[in-house]
Amino acid sequence: MDILRYSDSNHTDIAALCRRYEINLIVLGPEAEIPGSYFGPPEAGLVGHSLYIRPDTPVHSLLHEGCHFICMDQERRSALHTDAGGEFVEENGVCYLQILLADHIGGMGRDRMMRDMDTWGYTFRLGSARVWFEGDAEDARDWLLEHRLIDRFDIPAWRLRR
Repeated sequence: MDILRYSDSNHTDIAALCRRYEINLIVLGPEAEIPGSYFGPPEAGLVGHSLYIRPDTPVHSLLHEGCHFICMDQERRSALHTDAGGEFVEENGVCYLQILLADHIGGMGRDRMMRDMDTWGYTFRLGSARVWFEGDAEDARDWLLEHRLIDRFDIPAWRLRR
């Protein structure tokens, strides 16, 4: 699959994005098990404030899991291990935010993110990430606005949900 992997991505931008959100990015060796990976390698894993990845981890996966960390409340964040949980609208917020944050990673951007999400198998009611994002994601956007994770111009607030 033609998916952007961490090994081929802008490591500096990803590390900077993680730091802004108090996420401890841990890059493991190529064959390492990934702690906290819900679906198993090469998918990213979450344990506490740590986001575990390998060189073959898709960038969409590390952003998705990172956005779960950003979007969950403090109570869930303090007990986080593998399963981020959350309601349906929060999951939509996670997907919407990962698309926005992709613009802050050189070589990724929202167009590549949406294409990679479709290629990997994310499912959206209207058939593609782009159609969902551009025409059916009002609930996700409203949820992110309500929790002050983005502003009305879709600019990330660079803060965790409180």
